[in-house]
Amino acid sequence: MSTAAWRPAVEGIREVFHASFTTHVYPTHTHDAWTLMLLDTGAVRYELDRHEHGALVHGVTLLPPHVPHDGRSAYPTGFHKRVLYLDDSVLPSGLIGKAVDTPMLVDPLLRQRVHQLHLALDEPFEASSRLALITERLTHHFAGTEPAVHADPTLADRLRQLLDASLPGGISLAEASDLLQTSQTHLVRAFSRQFGLPPHRYLTGRRVDLARGYLVEGRPAAEAAVLAGFHDQSHLTRHFRRVLGTSPGRFVR
Repeated sequence: MSTAAWRPAVEGIREVFHASFTTHVYPTHTHDAWTLMLLDTGAVRYELDRHEHGALVHGVTLLPPHVPHDGRSAYPTGFHKRVLYLDDSVLPSGLIGKAVDTPMLVDPLLRQRVHQLHLALDEPFEASSRLALITERLTHHFAGTEPAVHADPTLADRLRQLLDASLPGGISLAEASDLLQTSQTHLVRAFSRQFGLPPHRYLTGRRVDLARGYLVEGRPAAEAAVLAGFHDQSHLTRHFRRVLGTSPGRFVR
């Protein structure tokens, strides 16, 4: 058995929980949050509201808040799961009944997006963008609503101006959404459609440009990282290599 739990700095995500279990059996219990689960290995059998269900590696499982459920491995070899506990405000309460009826969704795009969200949890702007698209797709599955098309041709430009003005500290997706009076998914889609990359990648690229300038000035990489809005030097190095193909140290040499 192994477990790891933490709270990321991402609005709407209350807790991240990774676990591998073989013999552990969850007793019947409830959560006050939405439980969004991926299985990487194995399978899980569980009762939800007194009905038997199964969670499989090719699906995404969503358990609604305040509904009793248990859980146990379907195989003697156990399972490994990655769970995001989402604030109950992230999804409308009107979806609870549909989620009780069909808690597992076989949707490769949704599964990919949830996996990518797990990889981006230390990047709040990117994680918020990915979470917005995930909740939109979940709402589409359970409520049958199609993503709205935003007709404002200035939206992407206005978001880019906000991102530029917020450097180096940055702005959250929720703050940008409030300032521009539109939904987070509209912002992500409009920006990506107009500029060919999502807003989180644009923001990271601008920070890499700032760090590049500080490095050329002769500042140490650790100082350049903080001045450009990165957490630390390793955070800068990871993105610097992705964008420029080399480390900050090799770049200045």
